[in-house]
Amino acid sequence: MHFNLENVSTPWLGSYGEVPFHLEYSDKSMSVTVLETAAAEPDFPALSFMGRTIPYKEMAVEIDRVAKAFYSLGVRAGNRVLVCLPNVPQAIYCLYGLNRIGAVASMVHPLSAVAELAFYMDEASCQIAVTLDQFYAKFQEVRAKRPVSKLIIARVSEELPFPLSIGQKLLTERKFPKIVENEGTILWKNFIKGGENAGSECFVPDKDPLTESVVLFSGGTTGVTKGIMLSDINFNALARQTEAMCHETVLHSKMLAAMPVFHGFGLGVCIHTVLVCGGTAILVPRFNVKSYAKLIRTTKPNFIAGVPTLFEAITRNKYLDGADLSCLRGVFSGGDSLTIELKRKFDKFLAEHKATIRVREGYGTTECVTASCLTPYNKEKEGSIGLPYPDTYYKICKVGTTEEVPYGEEGEICLTGPSMMLGYINHEEENAQTLRKHADGHVWLHTGDLGVMDSEGFIFFRQRIKRMIVTSGYNVYPSQLENIIEGHPAVQRSCVIGVPDQYKMQRVKAFIVLRDGVEDTPELRESIVAHCREHIAKYALPSEWEYRDSLPTTLVGKVAYTKLQ
Repeated sequence: MHFNLENVSTPWLGSYGEVPFHLEYSDKSMSVTVLETAAAEPDFPALSFMGRTIPYKEMAVEIDRVAKAFYSLGVRAGNRVLVCLPNVPQAIYCLYGLNRIGAVASMVHPLSAVAELAFYMDEASCQIAVTLDQFYAKFQEVRAKRPVSKLIIARVSEELPFPLSIGQKLLTERKFPKIVENEGTILWKNFIKGGENAGSECFVPDKDPLTESVVLFSGGTTGVTKGIMLSDINFNALARQTEAMCHETVLHSKMLAAMPVFHGFGLGVCIHTVLVCGGTAILVPRFNVKSYAKLIRTTKPNFIAGVPTLFEAITRNKYLDGADLSCLRGVFSGGDSLTIELKRKFDKFLAEHKATIRVREGYGTTECVTASCLTPYNKEKEGSIGLPYPDTYYKICKVGTTEEVPYGEEGEICLTGPSMMLGYINHEEENAQTLRKHADGHVWLHTGDLGVMDSEGFIFFRQRIKRMIVTSGYNVYPSQLENIIEGHPAVQRSCVIGVPDQYKMQRVKAFIVLRDGVEDTPELRESIVAHCREHIAKYALPSEWEYRDSLPTTLVGKVAYTKLQ
């Protein structure tokens, strides 16, 4: 069934045909939309970075300076530039500065391996890259694999207040390899200086909002990394949808932006939504529990967003003991499944620290920038990822088809709405598989995820279709088993995979990490197995158990089950 697609009135003409919407979305570029906010709120802090406050009017000036600098380097509308930066102000200036001249920011993780960076540049046809000084040596290795015509090097110290800037230079930056500036390698200050003579004619104020503006990388439905082309409308719509789902005023609020800017969650929610709505994004360039807890205490944010591992880490340390979290108006979890047990634990943690709200779980894909479904502020169902965003419509289809299934029946989660991607770069076959026109005339995104919709429209995520284990003809869903295993009080984290088996096709194996301070004994292991026997069907019960000190994770903190496989 699909939720609430009928009885809608206001049409919006999308690139895939007429889709009906209710909210009003900016039809201007991302950068112009944010600069309009800057004009309305010139003195309000747009960014906060390691003790420095950057008001909207200053951010607007920097965006235009960066736009002119890129233009002076020869970047033109439609060109893609690799932005390989953590959550630092320069990343924000590059995002909107490139957009200002009609170019495209291709956002990637600075901790990516050399081969990955070369792949990203090839996939997005990038000739220019921006990174921090600490990654200069890595890009020299990238150059050995493929050309990089211009490498722009920024430094954290350039955005810090005195005397922190001096400390950063002396204690950290002096340890990095010496940068050899030449025609192909440009320091940030000289990059900016190079655009001083460019005029406002380089700006593209009337950029078509339905064209590409950002590239983010994701595995998509096949698990193969691909560049996802996203438009201005995708981001602008997400901002207004997220604001509406918050059920709280974002104007003049503060968001602790720890989710990285190369991730749709960090870029779309923690940065663009906040800046469109006139709030402050508190940039967290590198996450560690102690400094994150200190930021919560000192900045008193109104909103925090993160992956489940972040919330688990918060509850496991003492850094927020006695902290007053009544400042919080929204806590959002996404990027990975929030187990029932962790939600209960974090809700309890919030209540014990004077917060009046509960954690709200969201669901989304990079193919729709990020979240497109969220637990409502006033109603939740255990195990549910909530209701679709305004103007985003969900249906559950029989896997491999466009045929809808009844309420309560499991199938593939499909969705459509204004944040739906333009497509993958150079992957036409997968575009055809992922973006499909249904009998209703609309194009729907096939997510590759299994889920269920109940009669009230609440969505229940099961897991990735390709992660399903088939053992002796039975379907086993690892995420459900992990929920049960992590319900044991001694278990910190788990991961369930399928292992090839001559007779069963696959057998079930569980990896387990125990909580800190818990002694690993035969009796404890038997109690975990007994707990699982009580809650897991015999055919799905793991036949192999492996205990580890830690589990491999992806760059955004998800358990990297493919590495375990």
